[in-house]
Amino acid sequence: MSKLQEYFHTNWSEMTATDWFGLVFTVVIFVLMVVLYFWVLNPKNKDKIESHRTMLQDDDDTNSEK
Repeated sequence: MSKLQEYFHTNWSEMTATDWFGLVFTVVIFVLMVVLYFWVLNPKNKDKIESHRTMLQDDDDTNSEK
């Protein structure tokens, strides 16, 4: 086995519950980010996303009027 293969080798049978949780959590977050990127960058969603562009500024204006 080369040093690189040895370095990246994973002994799946010795992984603890914490290791598995971290692995699953990382994969889930990665998949959610990919889905979110596709949703945001999809041209048909442009108008919906653009409508939220000034949401924070609009919120500040309504709070300052009270």
